[in-house]
Amino acid sequence: MASSKLRDSTSSGEDDLKIDMSPMIDMVFLLLLFFLVNATIIVVKQDPNVNPPVAFNSRVAKDGNGRIVVNVYGGDKEGSFTNEAKQPLEDDEAITTLVKEQKEKNDLLGYTSKLHLRGDRDAVFKFSRKVIKAAAKGGVDQVVFAVYATDK
Repeated sequence: MASSKLRDSTSSGEDDLKIDMSPMIDMVFLLLLFFLVNATIIVVKQDPNVNPPVAFNSRVAKDGNGRIVVNVYGGDKEGSFTNEAKQPLEDDEAITTLVKEQKEKNDLLGYTSKLHLRGDRDAVFKFSRKVIKAAAKGGVDQVVFAVYATDK
């Protein structure tokens, strides 16, 4: 008796079973929206007046979070510095203050702060050293040098 019921239920070819895909499509769209909303876009503004040197052994940075950008110009004897928004940084104290403020923001977001140093190819290293020392006073000891990459 049980076998005849089983045979009857499996032998009828009239009822085709179909899977409803609409909930799965809805879930894919929800996941897509979730990842788009949670993604962070990292934009490092570049000053077109800074002309970085060419480096043959350069690598593209994998993590852009926590960057504190300082541009170094070497046109005059003292050197000049600006932040990412092209606002001038007059002295070591201004650089240290910028680094401290940005480091506090990065700490709240959970990022490790790094000094992103964009030095002009005509700038002498002593200007970059001045920025590195001021950043160290501000609590940032990691430095990323911006250069043009070349094909190897």
